[in-house]
Formats: sequence, C-alpha cells, structure tokens
Amino acid sequence: MSFNRPFPAMKSLAVPAVAALVLSVAVLMLPARAQAAQQAVSAGGLTSEAVKTTVAQTTGAGNVASVSQASPAPPNSIAGKAIEKAKEIAKSAGDIFSRVPCLPPKGVQSTGSLPHVAAKLASGQPVVIVAFGSSSTQGYGSSSPEFSYPSRLAARLHRQYPGADITVLNRGVGGEDAPEMMKRFQTSVIDAKPDMVIWQVGTNAVLRNLDPGETQKLVDDGVARIQAAGADVVLVDPQYSPRVYERAESASRVVRMLKRVAELHHVGIFPRFEVMREWHDQQALPVDSFVIADGLHMNDWGYACFAQLLGDDIIKSVGQIKLGVNVPSTVQKYRPM
Repeated sequence: MSFNRPFPAMKSLAVPAVAALVLSVAVLMLPARAQAAQQAVSAGGLTSEAVKTTVAQTTGAGNVASVSQASPAPPNSIAGKAIEKAKEIAKSAGDIFSRVPCLPPKGVQSTGSLPHVAAKLASGQPVVIVAFGSSSTQGYGSSSPEFSYPSRLAARLHRQYPGADITVLNRGVGGEDAPEMMKRFQTSVIDAKPDMVIWQVGTNAVLRNLDPGETQKLVDDGVARIQAAGADVVLVDPQYSPRVYERAESASRVVRMLKRVAELHHVGIFPRFEVMREWHDQQALPVDSFVIADGLHMNDWGYACFAQLLGDDIIKSVGQIKLGVNVPSTVQKYRPM
C-alpha cells in the first residue's frame, strides 16, 4: 500500500442547509398525511427516495419510518406543503451527481459476492441491512440524515427494487472504534437479525494509534459472530482524507489488517481508501469536492457516491443469483466491478 501522494490544502465548503427542511417535513408528515404524500409523489412521477425510503437512525430507539399510499392532499394544505418540501429534498438528491458524476473506479476492486442478501432480494423476501460504524456511518459532515451513506444506500436499492421490503439500519456512533463497538455489538447488530452487515471500522484506530493486532482480534470476533448469524459481511476500511493520510504508516497497517480479516473469513471488503484515492488521483477531483473542511469526513457527494458503489455491488450480486450464477462464498473479495 503506497501513501506517497500529498493532499493539496483544504478549502472551506459551503454545506447545503437542508437539515431544517428535513426536520420540518418529518414534523409535518403525520401518519395520515404521510399516506397522502406518497400518493402525490407517485402521481407526479417523482422518485420516492426522499419519502418512501426505509431507514432507521440510531438517534434514540432507531425507529423505522416508511410512507404508504392514499389520495393526494390539496396543494395549500399542511400536508401539501410537506409534499412540496419533500419534492425539493428529492430533487436535491437527484441533482447531487449532476454536478459531479459518480463514476465506477478503474482498477479498484469491489466487495465481491453477497449471496445471502442477494438471494433474499431475488426471491422477494424482506431484507435487513445494518450499517455499523462510527461517525462516517452516522453521517457526520452530511447536510442532513437524508444524505448519510445508509440513507443514500436505501434510496439506491429502493430505486432498483421499488416493491421490495428493504430496511437499512444506521448503527453509527461517532468517535468509536472496535473496542467501543464490540460493547454494543449484540444490541446494535446481532439483535437486528440482519441479512447483511456493512462494518466501517479502523479510522479512529488510525487517529488514536490503536494497536492493529488488538483491533484485528476484535474485528475477527465480530465477523465470526455475524457469519454465525447467517448474514453477509462487508468491511469498510478508512477514508482517504488528509487527517488519515498524515498518519500514513498507521493507516497502511489498518488497511492491510482489514484485508487480512476479509481473506481469513472469506467476506467482502469495500476498499474505501483506494476508491477515494482513485477519485483524487485518477478522476482528478479536488479533495474538498468529497471531504469537508475538517479534513476527515465526507460531504454529501462523497457519501452519495460511496453508497452508489455499494448499492451497485449488491445489485450485481442479485443479478448473478437471478441468472443462476452460483458464486461460492469463498469468492467474496476483490472481484472486478
């Protein structure tokens, strides 16, 4: 793993101020009005990702919010105004890649086969995905929870499978790494009975200079427990950002360690570090086009592109199942996209 390309100086980013908008929609859309909102969205040909997407956040009990269909509300009513605000949010989500396209990385490998979650999606069964991690799972740096990567992943999957029952649970807690995560592993991950767990780990280990050997033991144990529960696993390594890069030696050790864990357990790994470095080195994107001014966390575009690529891997695995391609679980790592 080479860490020989310095970052340019970071520039301040103007983060879109839509958090208040999302909160106002959540408050206004009471259950009956939420039904009217979904019908209006469908009738208007609007993608339902801003209203229908089923995402549970770990702010409180992790409640799952969904919207069903009914008759449209009058445009000047409270529900009608909520619908218009929801449309604005959906439009901003659709516009995010029109400014900078999210291109598949060249020469960077994908997560690999995801047989369990793919088989359930292919057969129309309900699917639960747990996004487990720290602040970049929680969504720090995004303009609102709508633009965290678990929310964007749920939206991507609902666009592809509009009739599917897909739940993405956001189990990210800022500042944690493996030692803290393992203390809540049972309640945050195993008790949710997931079909797939996306485990983002290691960034805080780099920043805190934790022992990679001790971190590996904890991640080994966690992956084994997920596999025993019958779920697919995708590990996500640290982000390519100035705060991580300035600790190049530690970052390199953690990236190699997670690769070893994935190989040992035959699970998937999303090489976030290499993907983000490809954005910078090969696609010539300025660092501040995908990382916020703190030099660490991704912005709305970064989270959205990350989620898009993850979603594409899941969709590809579903396609293989439908075509009768039986990819063994031992081929779950570093398969070309």
